[in-house]
Amino acid sequence: MLVSATALLGATLGTVSGLLTLCGLSLLCKSCKKGKLERGDEADPEKAKPSILHTLTQFSVQKSTKPIQPQASLKFPEIYCPKPCVTSQEVINYKEHGAANDTSAAALDTCNQATDREDVFSLPRQASTDETPCTSEQTGAMTKSSSILYPKLHFSISLHKENGELHISIVEAENISVEAGCEGYISGCVSVSEEQRHAQTAVHKLAAHVQWREELVFALPVEGTEDTDSLDGEVALSLHCCDRFSHNSTLGTMRFKLADISMMLDADCWVDLQPPKQEVASSSGELLLSLSYLPAANRLGVVVMKARGLQSDKLKDNIDLSVKLTLKHQNAKLKKKQTRRVKHKMNPVWNEMMMLELPSELLAKSSVELEVLNLASPGTLLPLGRCVLGLRTSGTGLQHWKQMLDNPRKQIAMWHPLYT
Repeated sequence: MLVSATALLGATLGTVSGLLTLCGLSLLCKSCKKGKLERGDEADPEKAKPSILHTLTQFSVQKSTKPIQPQASLKFPEIYCPKPCVTSQEVINYKEHGAANDTSAAALDTCNQATDREDVFSLPRQASTDETPCTSEQTGAMTKSSSILYPKLHFSISLHKENGELHISIVEAENISVEAGCEGYISGCVSVSEEQRHAQTAVHKLAAHVQWREELVFALPVEGTEDTDSLDGEVALSLHCCDRFSHNSTLGTMRFKLADISMMLDADCWVDLQPPKQEVASSSGELLLSLSYLPAANRLGVVVMKARGLQSDKLKDNIDLSVKLTLKHQNAKLKKKQTRRVKHKMNPVWNEMMMLELPSELLAKSSVELEVLNLASPGTLLPLGRCVLGLRTSGTGLQHWKQMLDNPRKQIAMWHPLYT
């Protein structure tokens, strides 16, 4: 009996001690796991769970409705503008002038500071007023008809009464615009009593300025040398150009009466040579053209509108009309264009615009030639008449070109006679 009780007590104590050991081991395992989790949370604070040591305020996120803008990685360059100069006549006092400079300098600093930021993403548009020193205005210069320079001739006149001769000393010429490689000379013509006497200088290579220093001698009637005021006649001096193809052309001419010689004796005379007049010829019809020039685009617009009054023996068999346009700079051909053909009409209508690239600095030396053609048979084009527009022409061609230069960006129409 005693042995059984002792065995029962020992088994109970062993069971209790085993349970206590299991509980201790479980607590030890939990504490180890907890320590590992705490060390892992300290290493990665983003995955840490809220606890007494980690409050919820650490994970608060501020919400915003503003859109996220990309930040520029490059700094916008600073813009330095010159200070405006005070040129008004009203600024007389030095203090006022200094105050104006201080004001402009402050405004300039303000404008430069506006661009000295690292986070510049877009530039605000500034109002273009006169008080803003950062704004600048650029204006394109275009050739005006009033600024065209014609060739100038420098000469002097002397009268030798004992020999009955008129001496014209050709000194020099300026403002000559010709193609490279051209040669030229000065010719003189004295018309007295339906008689003409001619003389010319030596041929020189033409440039912007050419010197001759030669004399042209003309014989005058004996009675004319005693009293020049009674002479009835005129003197013409012309500048001629001879290109590499031996084609002679007149660049300019000046004329004066023999009765005016007394006022010009022993004096240095500078005269503008005017473009030669177009030879008087019967017109074979008229052509209506419209011109406009766009300085910003450097484009010349020519509208071939219509023709009227075409008179030619070449229109008897077949009528198939078109207009050929040629853009020239001096003697060089730059561009050619042609309109469509109009059949069976003596007064054809085209209404076609042709755009030509032409820089403003070439306007003074350029010209446009238009020629009316008739297709008499396949492959055979017969010219009916032509007209030329430019500053080196005369008549309506010169007048139309000048109006175009004085009124840029405007369509100007004019009738032009056609000459064969």
